[in-house]
Amino acid sequence: MISAYTQDLKHKEDELAIQYLPAVKAMAFRLKERLPSSVDYMDLSAIGTEELIKLARRYDESLNDSFWGYAKKRVYGAMLDYLRSLDVLSRASRKLVKAIDYAVEEYRAEHDDEPTDEQLAEILDESIDKIHEARIASSIYTVMPLEDQLQVGDEGSSIANIEREELINNIKTVLGQYSQREQLIIQFYYFEELTLKEISEILDITESRISQIHKSVIHKIKESVGA
Repeated sequence: MISAYTQDLKHKEDELAIQYLPAVKAMAFRLKERLPSSVDYMDLSAIGTEELIKLARRYDESLNDSFWGYAKKRVYGAMLDYLRSLDVLSRASRKLVKAIDYAVEEYRAEHDDEPTDEQLAEILDESIDKIHEARIASSIYTVMPLEDQLQVGDEGSSIANIEREELINNIKTVLGQYSQREQLIIQFYYFEELTLKEISEILDITESRISQIHKSVIHKIKESVGA
């Protein structure tokens, strides 16, 4: 009797997960749109589905009004944890990403265009493969929450030691130095979770310029906390 009841309960809980499976797939697809081709949509979807099933099996409707309201943030968090587990930014990669960012800014100032991987390899005296891998790693990390991005590099320890409220105030101060359009870029990317292409179409600004503004904001926030 007890065993039959437990099986029936599990069946109902799995049905709850199945109900929201399309939402998980849509979430994985939207996240994948913001990531390089090296990240597999199926992997993101599988991670999200696994988390959804776990959450459905321990969901208590007496404590939460909406299952998806309870599960959404946790499912998305599981996908981000998966991206973090890829360890795409090793210490060596971080140094190379910084060097690439600097080289891109120098090149853009001189040529009003972004250099190719081949040109960067020549400028930095690195292999094209290493440049390509570092740029992929950097593009994966840009979908992470601002707190994650601010922890990247040795300066992350400085940021980890300040209070969250102080960090939020610093972010607001830094954003206030930018134009309304530039502030919209940060809002669209981090809070509306739009792709660079979508932001480009809305604001009529190139994707490379959006990327440049994003990196500038991160750099200024780090400077504002003495990192």
